[in-house]
Amino acid sequence: MTPVEAVAKAAADSARITSLRYRVTGSVPEWGRLNAEASMRTAPMTMGMKLNATGRYGGDRLELRFVDGAMYVHGDAVDSAKLKGASWFRAEPAAWGQDLFDNQSFGLLPRQLEGSPVVQSAMLTAAEDVRRIGTETVDGAPTTHYKGTVTSEGIGAARDAATDKAARERQIDGLGQFSAMRLEGTLTMDLWVGDDGRTKRFRMRGDTYASRGGADGEPLEIVDGEPLDMTITFLDVNEPVTVEAPPVDDTADLGELADEMRPD
Repeated sequence: MTPVEAVAKAAADSARITSLRYRVTGSVPEWGRLNAEASMRTAPMTMGMKLNATGRYGGDRLELRFVDGAMYVHGDAVDSAKLKGASWFRAEPAAWGQDLFDNQSFGLLPRQLEGSPVVQSAMLTAAEDVRRIGTETVDGAPTTHYKGTVTSEGIGAARDAATDKAARERQIDGLGQFSAMRLEGTLTMDLWVGDDGRTKRFRMRGDTYASRGGADGEPLEIVDGEPLDMTITFLDVNEPVTVEAPPVDDTADLGELADEMRPD
């Protein structure tokens, strides 16, 4: 297969993923160095993640679960004194892995991790310069390494040129992910595809933009952000994944805690 065909095949295979365990490493704007391991299920959309970031929570470990429209948070970064003896707090409505405007993690996840890695892994199909780099071993498995650059204009063109509904929907989802990551111009993407034609790892690098102001009548200003360099490795694909809500009696509701902390 040509590089374009191989990348398209991997994207089509990713669309058939129903569950995934994966690892995230790299540098994320405003969060610093980040390490995370997560498990997700696509129907219903459910996710559990353990992460730590040098720029947030003092590097402490944090665990998040998205189950049945609610988010549950636990870990060293949580102020246990505010939880009235509970180990978790709950916030809702919450959503993960949806399109740009439907995600809601209350700022406890980087926006780059609010998107589904299944969608992100297919974004290279919108590149016009996909090329084969060579063969490499990833987690003990032989892979072929591909590389290219992606822009929002390229994703839009790929969406318009798609000849089938599935490919068009992948590009629509990819455009939402591109926008959510606040990328400034071009995303450089590497993709490692196993001998079975499946994505094994991908890496995304690019400059980002940030916003400041907009409060108390201040004008909203768009400024240069920090660089993004994030690598996601697929560990287990379509294996059983269970993400459960914590016990009710070990959970404190964020809304109720906020009400109690408000001055009379």
